[in-house]
Amino acid sequence: MRHLIFSFAWWIASTGLAAQTAGPAQADLLILNAKIATLDPAQPEAEAIAIAGNTILKVGSNTELAALRGPNTRTVDAGGRRLIPGLFDSHLHVIRGGRFYNAELRWDGVRSLSRALQMLREQARRTPPGQWVRVVGGWSPYQFAEKRFPTLAEINKATGNVPAFILYLYGHAYVNQAGLQKLGIDENTPSPTGGLIEKGADGKPTGLLVAEPNAFLLYSTLARLPELSEAEKFNSTRRFMLELNRLGLTAVMDAGGGFQNFPDDYGITDSLCSVNGLTLRLPYYLFAQKAGRELDDYGRWIRSVEIEQGCDDHEHGLEYYVQGGGENLVASAADFENFDQPRPELSPAMEGQLKAVLSLLVKNRWPFRIHATYNESITRFLNVIEEINRDTPLDGLLWFFDHAETISEENLRRVKALGGGIAVQYRMAFQGESFIRRYGKKAAEATPPVKKMLDLGIPVGMGSDGTRVSSFNPWIGLYWLTTGKTVGGTAHTGPQNLLDRHTALRLYTQGSAQLVGLHKDRGMLKAGYLADLCLLSDDYFQVRDEDMLQLESVLTIVDGKVVYGAGAFSHLAPPIPEAIPAWSPVNFYGGYQKK
Repeated sequence: MRHLIFSFAWWIASTGLAAQTAGPAQADLLILNAKIATLDPAQPEAEAIAIAGNTILKVGSNTELAALRGPNTRTVDAGGRRLIPGLFDSHLHVIRGGRFYNAELRWDGVRSLSRALQMLREQARRTPPGQWVRVVGGWSPYQFAEKRFPTLAEINKATGNVPAFILYLYGHAYVNQAGLQKLGIDENTPSPTGGLIEKGADGKPTGLLVAEPNAFLLYSTLARLPELSEAEKFNSTRRFMLELNRLGLTAVMDAGGGFQNFPDDYGITDSLCSVNGLTLRLPYYLFAQKAGRELDDYGRWIRSVEIEQGCDDHEHGLEYYVQGGGENLVASAADFENFDQPRPELSPAMEGQLKAVLSLLVKNRWPFRIHATYNESITRFLNVIEEINRDTPLDGLLWFFDHAETISEENLRRVKALGGGIAVQYRMAFQGESFIRRYGKKAAEATPPVKKMLDLGIPVGMGSDGTRVSSFNPWIGLYWLTTGKTVGGTAHTGPQNLLDRHTALRLYTQGSAQLVGLHKDRGMLKAGYLADLCLLSDDYFQVRDEDMLQLESVLTIVDGKVVYGAGAFSHLAPPIPEAIPAWSPVNFYGGYQKK
């Protein structure tokens, strides 16, 4: 039957009947007068792009594409702006971060400590009883003109009787006096294993919580803070996704996260998907939560969840499904990246526990990802993966390491031999100074060794690890890849490890898609590819290095539909809902702070 259908179709085409019955293709959306970086080697530059449905119809010159304009075509004049493929963050905690976004005061991009403290004072005045002022990651003291942390005295003065929690990456956190009272932390509260509740000379807690190096104390304290209502979380997640759209993101791989329980904490994004409310492609990984119960969790999920089958945003055709297991597979393999503290020694029990979980995943053909900061940990992880591969060949199963800051060339070659990839994040943009202080400037020159990964032909995708360990702004990552500088301006990357801007952009588009085998229809702007793209506020390829941090999208299109517009393009996009509750910091400061 398939042969007969094919033969009939061939006959129609050969007789010219198809040309007589179907007119020339017409675009639903036509963008003209743009400087298009297609990332397609066969046609690197263009000035116009035509979109039909959710795919790209054609890319070329204004004149060439004029023939595709029909009576219902919407035409957009880009005004000479730079247009690029939509950015794809290979490691961002959207599902968790979206639930809390409206409750958080973001210091991302704030350039002075005085301004940060002013924001803290203002937000404390508007925060109602029962709620907290919270700053949850995404900042570094080196980004401030003052080049220092806030003091607890400054935080207490700014916040007064309103409880406040300020998280610095997964290194330490500040809880003001009102917050300590609310949490019941006093002189009798013991420090947990791997963490420190700092006490003063009088034996009372100062308000400083330190990961030494385990971040559980920080995770668990943050989890005790009040949550938003269901309606507020729904609005919050929408606002967070639109903030990511504003920055040019059209796809994210969600890496789960601590205290992100499946399926309970996925209800908000499930609901958004069911009402066609997603504005990002969002495949996600399942992150084991309970130490000692990881094998049970993955066994249960494998029995109840089909890989790459989920709600999907049917109107938009956006991916929203379980992609695999990770980034945490077993708690004993967690090598926390707090460079202010010595490298953690993993438990001798790690290998046996990891092998049990990985064997289960591989036998059931579940893709996996593993949080792996230090080369010493990676060596032990690879030993386990190689042992499993001898018994049950990976045979092309998608898998990759996350982070890999200090991975050696020898281990890179082992990753290559096993068909793995690496998801790189710009955590060094926030921790470069701490890394240099502990390990030296020479060691920081190739941390992580991105250029060597590419030279060896290993699939590499770029991401952020936002919102707690770093900011969610992808332009920080592109700035870091191409300049080797932290957000504080410290140059740590050696010139031999820097990337040009085209290569860096490929890692944030095609590279991330390749990690999960999705690169055949996205990451480039070419006919037949998915229409995910963004029009930029300035030319990424021409702006000064420092101005790269100010870039954003003025028009973001996902799956052929406009999801975000600003300025002259705002009328093309749906209106952005006001953040709720009304006191939300988002209504007063937004997300990432520009100059």
